[in-house]
Amino acid sequence: MAKGAVKILLKLLKWGIWGGVLFFLVQAIRANWQDIAAIQITATGWSCVVIATGITLFAHIWSGWVWGWLLAILTYPQGRGTWAILTYLKTNIAKYLPGNVWHFVGRVMAAKAIAIPIEASTVSVVMEAVLMAVAALLVGLLSNQQLNRPLQIACLIIGLIGIHPRILNPVLKRLKRSKIKAIASPSPSLPHSPPPTPHLIHYPILPLLGELGFLALRSLGFVTVAIALTPLPWAQLPPVISGFSLAWMLGLVIPGAPGGIGVFEATAIALLGPSTGLSDGVIVGTVALYRLVSTCAETIGAVTAWLDTKWHG
Repeated sequence: MAKGAVKILLKLLKWGIWGGVLFFLVQAIRANWQDIAAIQITATGWSCVVIATGITLFAHIWSGWVWGWLLAILTYPQGRGTWAILTYLKTNIAKYLPGNVWHFVGRVMAAKAIAIPIEASTVSVVMEAVLMAVAALLVGLLSNQQLNRPLQIACLIIGLIGIHPRILNPVLKRLKRSKIKAIASPSPSLPHSPPPTPHLIHYPILPLLGELGFLALRSLGFVTVAIALTPLPWAQLPPVISGFSLAWMLGLVIPGAPGGIGVFEATAIALLGPSTGLSDGVIVGTVALYRLVSTCAETIGAVTAWLDTKWHG
């Protein structure tokens, strides 16, 4: 009975978030429709859009490489390199399916096919999301005009401590023991040898730096889209990058929004408006155009990776 009530509450929360986000977006577009319609994209602007698509595609290629580093420091180096990149690109488009977890499931299943235990690959995709969130919080500190700064710093510290091997490895061992007890055979005549417990061999400083690079590339793609619509002085870059990073992080961590759709857009419009000096119409137009650029880049990456796999087996 209690579980049923929790499920109902979670569904209500999910639809409440979606309803609020949709209402905010509709109101923002309605209030700034004339400004949005007045936006003219020149030939140079379209060149910026193409460049932004290439930058965003490279960001995903880079993120796949970083995921391979995570598998390596979890003692499974066979997941590094080209395999990680191709797997990442092929599965990343699945984040737009309902549930927002199918890209993770795809990576776990692909890792299992090359003898990486489900436990290790699951830890790797969870750590990837945590490191991305930590990187976004770090980049978000470029401006003090965004979210609650003390809360942001507190979440950042918790994230940095939580991924330390002295914290994470004991948690993984405890979870492993609990799982073994749950599935252990009652008959002593049926021995089994479970896979080793996944553990970090050192602090994931290199993957963290890699995720900072990923956020830098995503931010550069967003800035390039903004430049396609309006000139962007250097002084406006820190608040634009900061607001984008925090909006992207909320789209990542808030459950129930496939690909962060809606959550990212609503948060970006809310954060960028007061701090950047850009008009509301330009902000709404930039956010909408960037969603198109991001989706195109992910689709190109998925199709290219799939074709490469078909051609090379």
